Amino acid sequence: MTIAKVLDTALASRPHAPAIEAASGTWSYAELDDRARRAAGALWALGVRPGDRVAACLPNDLDIVAAFHGAQRIGAIWAGIGEALSAGEQQDLYDLCEPAVVLAGPRSLLSGPHCVDPDRWAKLMARDEAAPDVETDVDAPAGIAFTSGTSGRSKAVVHSQRNLLLPGATLVATRGYGPALRKGDSFPLTILNLMVLSTLLTAQAGGCAVIMNRRDVDGVAEWISTREVTVWNGAPAQIYDLAARPHLDLGSLREVWSGGSDTPDALRRSFAEAHGLLPRVTYGLTEAPTVVSIDPVGDTWRPGTSGQVLPQFDVAAYDDDGRRLPPGELGELRLGGRDSGPWAGAWTPMLGYWEQGGVRKPEPGPFATGDIGTVDADGWLSVLDRKKLVIIRGGANVYPLEVERVIGAHPDVAKVAVCPVPDDRLGQRVAAVVESSGRPLDFTALAELCRSELAPYKVPEIWKQVDALPVNAMGKVQRTELPGLVAPNAPEA
Repeated sequence: MTIAKVLDTALASRPHAPAIEAASGTWSYAELDDRARRAAGALWALGVRPGDRVAACLPNDLDIVAAFHGAQRIGAIWAGIGEALSAGEQQDLYDLCEPAVVLAGPRSLLSGPHCVDPDRWAKLMARDEAAPDVETDVDAPAGIAFTSGTSGRSKAVVHSQRNLLLPGATLVATRGYGPALRKGDSFPLTILNLMVLSTLLTAQAGGCAVIMNRRDVDGVAEWISTREVTVWNGAPAQIYDLAARPHLDLGSLREVWSGGSDTPDALRRSFAEAHGLLPRVTYGLTEAPTVVSIDPVGDTWRPGTSGQVLPQFDVAAYDDDGRRLPPGELGELRLGGRDSGPWAGAWTPMLGYWEQGGVRKPEPGPFATGDIGTVDADGWLSVLDRKKLVIIRGGANVYPLEVERVIGAHPDVAKVAVCPVPDDRLGQRVAAVVESSGRPLDFTALAELCRSELAPYKVPEIWKQVDALPVNAMGKVQRTELPGLVAPNAPEA
């Protein structure tokens, strides 16, 4: 299947069923198909041809969905540029992918002849010009996802239409989704993974993608209740905020996914106590793309894990010499495709990285995720931490996530991030940056908690309280900013 055909099943059986609900309205499958056709024609009129990059810096609403589908129909390569980024950050992504066209919304800080503002785009869509039929290759470059990992420098991951469609196909099949699915997403759709998990997933189920334009706790709850969302995908910080408000109406939900960063076991339990639903924890990768493992449907879960590996993947831990380790042993997680079972051969590796106008192919073999963890014999995946984030204190390894899980269990702690601080004698010391849940923090008590559960060398020696940790659009802590927060005489953040 190509993305141009992803609507066909629903168009044949339920053309007037809702396909997309967003702030500016609702489109049926027939209407989404028509808008996608118009968008393809508008992009063609702007000179976009197969292989050209189309960038979008647009809000979560109907236009970005239509533009994405339109770009895929003419074989263009889609790239999202986040609205919340600074002018310099937006320009860096622009320079990296060199788009032929930028669909520039009200929060775009880009300028130039390639930028198309909302008024011009609306006029092009109204002209209703059709693009010629383009035969798209499901294995050609189709989308660029930007990821900075721990380096702070963006990389442009390139995926095919085959891999953009596969997560939805697997999740629909393994979780039993159908036309009753109403999946809500509040993360920005400029993130490629969100396109995969919204409109592409719901189209394969024949359901409806509910595109939220709010990320705050009240806004998310309002969207869920008024649009009768059945599956919602959120960040641990949003799960935390909702758990603290048991009075909110989340009764339509059948599943809550938590991903983007670590979800403590205590947070799962507190959300279940507040709303009667155990969050389904996920582990995902931009390079996969999206979900690699997820808790099964229902209430089954295992403490300290991020669900079970999806059936298209083969994930295992490897040692530093590249040898595959037995199930349950700790090492760097590497990702490959299954070579047996019903999903054998379904997954193919990412095409590579977009660099200097072309695709640089990845290293052969299983993809090294950079995450340290385990996968047991039943496919339950656990992540200890990022390999590059390891703190080496006097020759001993300290994994920040291990320490964060202990500190984060304290009721006075809303969020915590652990980072290294240079030290002449030990090489590095352990520092903790903590966001309070509203009560004053007692660092002596937090240090005692750490000493009761961790080896002495893992206990933070430097503590810093902040009003809010620096996070990106996915709710992930921006770790490159942490050293500045714990530097001597650093102001409260």
